Amino acid sequence: MILLQLSAGQGPIECCKAVGLVLKIIEKQCREKGIKLHIVETVVTKEVGCFKSVLLHLESGQPESAKQLAESWQGAMLWVCQSQFRPKHKRKNWFFSGQMYEVNETQLDKGVTFQTCRSSGAGGQHVNTTDSAVRATHTETGVSVRAESERSQHANKRLARALLFQKLEATKLEQMTQQEKARWQQHWELERGNPVQTFKGEKFVLSN
Repeated sequence: MILLQLSAGQGPIECCKAVGLVLKIIEKQCREKGIKLHIVETVVTKEVGCFKSVLLHLESGQPESAKQLAESWQGAMLWVCQSQFRPKHKRKNWFFSGQMYEVNETQLDKGVTFQTCRSSGAGGQHVNTTDSAVRATHTETGVSVRAESERSQHANKRLARALLFQKLEATKLEQMTQQEKARWQQHWELERGNPVQTFKGEKFVLSN
């Protein structure tokens, strides 16, 4: 399973806008390459088309093509543009990032229990009368997620895997020591100085 996490980090709304613009580019690239793109989770802002983070699942009959596309968006990225939200703001450099994960589903499943249950969310009579929702629990840590946005149990199981993996990664980050966090911050600062992709202007044109 190939996952791609796009994040504005602790950046302001302009960084969140950049994430939204990149998402549109990735959606187009996936259509052109015949890669199925599933938006697993989004953390939105009050502004339309702006995201603090987006978790994507890329699926293809040729796994390498999905992996290559995800890898091309990995690392620190830069958008050079006058703020559309704060026209008089002097800052023009807005950083955001991408992180690709290649998840071994067989390995992940060994430590996870899946339980099917009734969907409780909106979706009409069909959703609420089938056991299509899936709860995934990581047995070692007790971390649990529930997926019910898809109609089929299979699709919700796939979604639950992705959500659980992301949650486990977030837990690891929270448990890092201050020293480890300092090293991680230093690494991020170094990456910011050498972005893998740079976009310019309101039209978000790739410049490298």
